[in-house]
Amino acid sequence: MSALPETPAGPSLPPAGSVPPEGPARWAPISVVPAFLTAIAISAFGAILVGVVAGVAGANLSADELPPAVTIASTVLQDVGFILGALLFAGLSGRPRGWYFGLNPPRSWSAAGWTALAYVGFFLFAAAWGVFLKLAFDYEAPEDDLPSELGADESTAALIAVAVLVCVLAPIAEEFFFRGYMFAALRNWKGVWPAALITGGVFGAIHLVSSEPAFIPPLMAFGVVLCLLYQHTGSLLPCIALHATNNALAFGVTQSWTWQIPVAIVVSVAVALTLVWPFCRRSAAPGVTGP
Repeated sequence: MSALPETPAGPSLPPAGSVPPEGPARWAPISVVPAFLTAIAISAFGAILVGVVAGVAGANLSADELPPAVTIASTVLQDVGFILGALLFAGLSGRPRGWYFGLNPPRSWSAAGWTALAYVGFFLFAAAWGVFLKLAFDYEAPEDDLPSELGADESTAALIAVAVLVCVLAPIAEEFFFRGYMFAALRNWKGVWPAALITGGVFGAIHLVSSEPAFIPPLMAFGVVLCLLYQHTGSLLPCIALHATNNALAFGVTQSWTWQIPVAIVVSVAVALTLVWPFCRRSAAPGVTGP
């Protein structure tokens, strides 16, 4: 049921007359470290650049809360950094193609079932984690205040910009790097489960900057679940759709929305998939077989 053919941990010569491995099969597991550091460096440089431009334009950068435009622009560049980091190091093994990162349609309609199962599994873990915190420490996780930190409550325009950033751009960029590149490269080392656990751990850890510590274990679990979803469907599209769904739901809750939440979910998923579709291979990737 693997999304891509299993590859040996070390290099080997292909049989005579066969096609050499390409794409994820050639990505060195160790490459995820410089790729991740490159993404962080691009993000940091982008934040500095945005700050300089904002300062020249007269923005007050000494206040406790940065102007929403500065925070949003910096976060967008963070997402860009993840995409560029993956592309740069994937490019060391040859010209990167969309399907290398899972940008191709799922192998079958069973992907819908796997996606639903993945979200149910994550929801159950998150619920159990909340109960554990309450029973063991009498602790209730606070509301996620990331939208407010990004300035969503400043104006309607800021609300829309933050919604697009959180519910559309972040799912695309994070899935492209963590599932499309990191998980695929680490899978060449010790197989699916170690790759999923490491990728999920790093995915949750990067949210320490923007989330309460109590949210990190569920986010790590979400990262693992998304890796397994990618493994079983052979496509990044279900991962992007599920990530967008989760973020839209969480965003709507922070805004105290009701009927707007399902609308936000449908719109977020539709926009995210529309944006990546031009980069998708229109059929399953070569060498990928059904489960």
